[in-house]
Amino acid sequence: MSAPLILVLNGPNLNLLGTREPEIYGTDTLDDIRVVTERTATQLGCTVDFRQSNHEGVLVDWIHEARGTAAGIIINAGAYTHTSIALLDALKGVSLPVIEVHLSNIFHREAFRHTSYPGRAAVGVIAGFGGQSYVLAVAALANLIKTAA
Repeated sequence: MSAPLILVLNGPNLNLLGTREPEIYGTDTLDDIRVVTERTATQLGCTVDFRQSNHEGVLVDWIHEARGTAAGIIINAGAYTHTSIALLDALKGVSLPVIEVHLSNIFHREAFRHTSYPGRAAVGVIAGFGGQSYVLAVAALANLIKTAA
């Protein structure tokens, strides 16, 4: 039996992590976060497909592709968190468990960041722990996947 696959999606500007506003997002690069996310998933008996795009339609396509291949989705939609009904509809349409992650605590930031569309399709939201948010999300999703099996 193969290890359950967790799709980890990252939205716009997350490719700039490590240099973009390190006082908010920290100094870990997206590749640093990918490494610890994959390591955690392996320890928990899962595999990870870790992706990033600056394009909303690409993220929607990847969510659609997850149907029938992934056991769950972790998403950091970046700025699309606060604007994308398309991502919300895609996540709802694939009927997979979803966990939303954010590096910063979006509720301690500007008021417009307090709204999350993808979060409405998520079983949970983890925010404010930097790169550790992804590790926590993998642990939570792996648990959900195993208890549903």
